Amino acid sequence: MARQVKRAFKYRFHPTSEHAAELARTFGCVRLVYNRALEERTRAWHEERHRISYVEMSAMLTEWKKSRDLAFLSEVSSVPLQQALRHLQAAFTGFFDKRAKYPRFKSRKKARQSAEYTRSAFKYREGRLTLAKMSGPLNIVWSRPLPDDARPSTVTVSRDGAGRWFVSILCEDAVVRLDPVVQTVGVDAGLVSLVTLSTGEKITNPRYERRDRERLTKAQRELARKAQGSANRNKARRRVARIHARIADRRRDFLHKLSTRLVRENQTVVIEDLNVRTMVSNHSLARAISDAAWRELRAMLEYKADWYGRELIVIDRWFPSSKLCSGCGAITGSLSLEVREWECCCGAVHDRDVNAARNILAAGLAVSACGAGVRPQRESSRTGQSAVKQEPCWATRGLSCR
Repeated sequence: MARQVKRAFKYRFHPTSEHAAELARTFGCVRLVYNRALEERTRAWHEERHRISYVEMSAMLTEWKKSRDLAFLSEVSSVPLQQALRHLQAAFTGFFDKRAKYPRFKSRKKARQSAEYTRSAFKYREGRLTLAKMSGPLNIVWSRPLPDDARPSTVTVSRDGAGRWFVSILCEDAVVRLDPVVQTVGVDAGLVSLVTLSTGEKITNPRYERRDRERLTKAQRELARKAQGSANRNKARRRVARIHARIADRRRDFLHKLSTRLVRENQTVVIEDLNVRTMVSNHSLARAISDAAWRELRAMLEYKADWYGRELIVIDRWFPSSKLCSGCGAITGSLSLEVREWECCCGAVHDRDVNAARNILAAGLAVSACGAGVRPQRESSRTGQSAVKQEPCWATRGLSCR
């Protein structure tokens, strides 16, 4: 059984000098419109207590194009400029809903620059993509084919800090749901082992940042020695960006393969709700935690489970998975990070990570069976009780009997 989903296909392309110049102008105009609109909305609120809507900002953009100072805005496609206003509106919506911080100004020194084109601003025919204001199609490296009869709805062009150009094409794609299986798995995230499965398998953390740390340190030291604003400094900055891009690309590839394997082999995947933002405040572990990219792995598991008809359960972050005996349900005392193996009062000897993964699986299956919410939350909307407390005693005997 197949279902239609919106899916982005990202490709690298090599622009001509004409295309590069046009896109660079577009990036600059998008950044200017976004910053001007943000400045105007901030001023209107502080001085007039007035919230400017997207429609009002769109009218302001039209007036800006008519002014002498900003007439150059008419030289680029109008669609990316309108999309910049929509992105700003979405940012304010997130802020007012208390889901995000106040929008910030875009910097020209930001590593990634981008512009978004909707269907009216590009033409896609027979594998050739041509953007508005451009005479010819982009030279795209088609590393994988687009779906048959693809009708792209949005095209996003970007350039990263390493100077590489990418185009992301959003279109409808038919995703075939996987056949149901009986296997279930609990996943415990770590640093030495990136994930430990309830089956006892440990998947080693590749530590891509540590592998390239020597090269990165040398490149950053050379960058620090270059004069501000010089051509040599720009070259050194590109070298640093290329190393970061190499690390990020290999990490992303590894996480894609791991998440795809977990989703394909298991009907239910259970993970913990980790508060990564608080964890990285520990300066001793911040670099290792960032390199592990637990949040990125969770995001991949979420959308792949949704695509392929699998179930992803996220249990409460306060569930004592490491200290709870998976055999008798008793909770041990203080358990420092240095302790990797411990013995329960019942005589069972546990590997810390394997025991945690088994407890995570048991808690997730109990939550699913009892009808509690699968999202990490302290209060259930159905019963008014914590999802952990709704689990049967055999799964959380130590927790519920404290």
